[in-house]
Amino acid sequence: MANTSSGLEENVAGLLCYLFGWISGLVFLLIEKENAFVRFHAWQSIVVFGAFSIAMIVLKIIPVIGWIISSILGMLVFVLWIILMVKAYQGVYYKLPWAGDLAEKWASTIKI
Repeated sequence: MANTSSGLEENVAGLLCYLFGWISGLVFLLIEKENAFVRFHAWQSIVVFGAFSIAMIVLKIIPVIGWIISSILGMLVFVLWIILMVKAYQGVYYKLPWAGDLAEKWASTIKI
C-alpha cells in the first residue's frame, strides 16, 4: 500500500474519508494532493453523504411520511457507510453508480 500526504497508508486514509461523512471526505480532499485512491474515496464521500444530508434535512421538514422515510433512509445510509469503509480499508475502488462516476472524474481533474 502506498503512503499518502497525511503519512497514513492509503487504505486507512480511504476508510477515514468516510468516518464523519462528507466532512471527513472534505478534510482528506484538502490534505491529499496526489494519491488517486484517497482522492476518489474523499470525493465519493462528499457526493454520497452530502446528498444524503440534504435529503435528510428535506425529509425531516415533511410531517409523518417524511419522518418515516428519513428513518428508513437513515438505516440504509448506516449500512452503506459501513460497506464503504470496509471496502476502502480493503483497498478496493468500490464505485457507487452515479456518485462513483463523479468521484472518479473529479479525483483526476479537480485539484483543491
